Amino acid sequence: MRYLLWLVALLLSSSLTPAAPRSFSIDDMLAMRRIADVRVSPDGIRAAFSLRTTDIENNRGETDVYLVNLDGKDLRRLTTHESNDWQPAWAPDGRLLYFLGARSGGSQVWRIAVDGGEAVHVTRLARDVETFQVSPDGRRLILAVSVFPGRSIEQTQATLDARATAKATGRIYDRLFVRHWDAWKDGTRSHLFTFDLTTGAMHDLMGGMDADCPSRPFGGAEEFTVSPDGQTVVFAAKDVGRIEAWSTNFDLFTVPVDGSAAPRRLTSNPAADTQPLFSPDGTKLAYLAMSRAGYEADRHRIIVRDWVSGVERAYDLMADRTPRGDRSPSTIAWTADGKEILSTADHLGQRALFAIDLASGVTRIVVGEGTVVDPQPATGDRIVHGLNSLLGPTEIYSVARDGRDTRRITHINDERLAQTRLGTPERFSFAGARGEIVEGYLVRPVDFDPAKSYPVAMLVHGGPQGSFGNNFHYRWNPQAYAGAGYAALMINFHGSTGYGQAFTDSINDDWGGAPYEDLIKGLDFALARWSFLDGSRAGALGASYGGFMINWMAGRTDRFRCFVVHDGNLDERMAYYDTEELWFPEWDHGGTPWENPSGYSRHNPIDGVKNWKTPTLVVHGARDYRVADTQGISTFTALQRLGVPSKLLYFPDENHWVLQPANSKLWHETVIAWLDQWLKE
Repeated sequence: MRYLLWLVALLLSSSLTPAAPRSFSIDDMLAMRRIADVRVSPDGIRAAFSLRTTDIENNRGETDVYLVNLDGKDLRRLTTHESNDWQPAWAPDGRLLYFLGARSGGSQVWRIAVDGGEAVHVTRLARDVETFQVSPDGRRLILAVSVFPGRSIEQTQATLDARATAKATGRIYDRLFVRHWDAWKDGTRSHLFTFDLTTGAMHDLMGGMDADCPSRPFGGAEEFTVSPDGQTVVFAAKDVGRIEAWSTNFDLFTVPVDGSAAPRRLTSNPAADTQPLFSPDGTKLAYLAMSRAGYEADRHRIIVRDWVSGVERAYDLMADRTPRGDRSPSTIAWTADGKEILSTADHLGQRALFAIDLASGVTRIVVGEGTVVDPQPATGDRIVHGLNSLLGPTEIYSVARDGRDTRRITHINDERLAQTRLGTPERFSFAGARGEIVEGYLVRPVDFDPAKSYPVAMLVHGGPQGSFGNNFHYRWNPQAYAGAGYAALMINFHGSTGYGQAFTDSINDDWGGAPYEDLIKGLDFALARWSFLDGSRAGALGASYGGFMINWMAGRTDRFRCFVVHDGNLDERMAYYDTEELWFPEWDHGGTPWENPSGYSRHNPIDGVKNWKTPTLVVHGARDYRVADTQGISTFTALQRLGVPSKLLYFPDENHWVLQPANSKLWHETVIAWLDQWLKE
C-alpha cells in the first residue's frame, strides 16, 4: 500500500514538472499560431486580427477573428464557429466587424458585434467573395467576385454548373493564360462589385472589362481603395487583352461607387502601378509604381497624386545616401495626419518599417530589425504592426512614430516557444563576386557546443530576386535544420533584394554566374570563420530559382555530399514553353528563346547533366504551373539513368509550395532524413 501511495505521488509530481524544452522541429513549426490581417479600430484603441491554428488531425488550418486592446489587455476570440473566419474589416463606427467566413461551403461576408453576439450573414452570393472592403461612409461593401466579363454572378455560376455536368470535358483556348500558378483558367475575371448594406443591391463596377482586380492569384484588398467620402473607387488592373502572359502593365482606374459611369484609366505608365490608397482627408492618392515594362522585380517608387489637380510627385525610399541605399517599398499606409507615408521594404536581411516625410521627401527607419507586417496608425501618434524574426512568429507591437518606446501587445506563441530550443542566428558579410559585399546568415545548431563539428545545410533562396532574412518562415525555416543538428547557412547572393536595385538587377542574364560564385565564396568564408563547421559534410537545398541553382551546381562542383532540389528547372529553354508568366523568363534571359537563344543556353543546367554524381533528392508538386512538374521528373530521370543515388518526392495535390500540414510534415521529415543519410555518417 505504501508503495502504491509512493507511485501515485511520483506520477503526480512528474506530471506537474514542466518538460524540458525540446529541439525545434517541424511539429513545433506547425504548432505555432499565425497572426495575420491586423486591423486597428476606427478609434485607434484596439485591433482585430485573424489567427490560424493548424489542425494536424484533420490536415487543415482553422482561422478565427480575435480582438485585443492596444494596451495588451482583453484578448478574446470573437468568432467561434468551427470553420475559417478571416480578413476582419471595421465598420466606420467601430461597433461591428465584417469578415470573410467559409461557414456553408463557400466564402461569404459575415458581421459580428464587437461587444458580443452571434455572427450573421451579410452576403449569400452564388459565387465566393474573394476579398472585400467596407466603404468609409458605412453604406456599402466593395466585393471581389469572379465572373465572366459582362455577365452577372448568377449567370456565371449557371454556365460553370452546365460545364461541370457536360459529357464532353475538353476546353478550348484562343489565348494565354491557359493556366496560372495552380489553376486552369476558366474565362472568369475577378471583378469589383458594390453591395448596398441596406438593400442588398449589387453593381459590377468593372462591367465588361477583360481584367482582374485584385490581380490573381496573389492580389488582395490592397489593390483597390475607396475615397473617404465613399463616392469613388480606384483600382489596379491589367487591361491588356491577349498579351497578358508577357505584360506587367497594371494601370489604375477610377470609377464612381454607384456605377453611374464606366471605369476611367487614371495612369498610363507602361510598367506596373499598384496598391492605390487615398489619404485620410481624400485630397491625395498614393500608389506604388515601377518604371520598366516587363520586369516584375523592378524597384517601386511611391507616387503621390493630388486628387483635384492630378499633379504627381515621386518619392524614392532611401535607407541611406549611398549608391546601394535605394529600397523598393512593398506596402504603404498613411499616417493619421496625412503628413507621412509608412512603408515596409526589404533592407539588409530585414523587412524594415520606413516613414517618408511628404514635405521634404526624407526617409527614416522606424523599425529596423526583424520582419514588419501590416503597419498602420493608432492613437497617441503610435504605429501598430506585426513583427516576426528568426527567433519567433508574428506578434503584434506598437511603436512611437519616432521609432522609440516599442510595446508588445500580444504573446500568442510565448508558451509554445518556451517549449523549444532554437538556434542562434548571426548575420555576416564577405567579398563576393565582382569584389562586392555580399551578406548572409548563419543559424547555429541547437545546443551548440564550440568543441564539436557540425554538418552544414546551405539553403538557396528562390525568386531569384528575393532574399533570406530575419523572418519566421513556414516552409524554409532554418530553425528546422538547426533543431536537427545542422548549421544552416544562407547567402543573399547577387540578385537578392534589400541591397539596392542595382544589386537586384545584377542577376539578370547571369543566373549561373555571380550568384553561383557568391554561394561558393560564402561557403568558403563561413568555413574559414567558424571552425565548428565541417566542410566535408555540407549539403545544399533550394526551391524555385534555388532549385535551378542546385541543378546548376550539380554539374559544376563536388563540394557537397548531397543536394535537395525542390520545383527547380532543369532545362531553361523548355521551361519557357512550360511556364505561364512569360514576362519573367523574357526579362531575366533577355528575350524569347527564338530571339535570344544564348540567353537560355548560357546557364542551362541540362548541359551539365553528364557531370552529375552527387546524391540528390528531387521534390515537385503536380499543381506547380510556374515550374512544370516535368522539370522535376526529368531531373529524377537523369539521376536514375546516370546511376546517381536519388529519390523523388512527388505531391499530386500541391503547387509551387507545400501547404497542407501533413504534406509539410512529410516534406520536412523526408528532406532531413536525406540530409542525415549523407551528412551524418
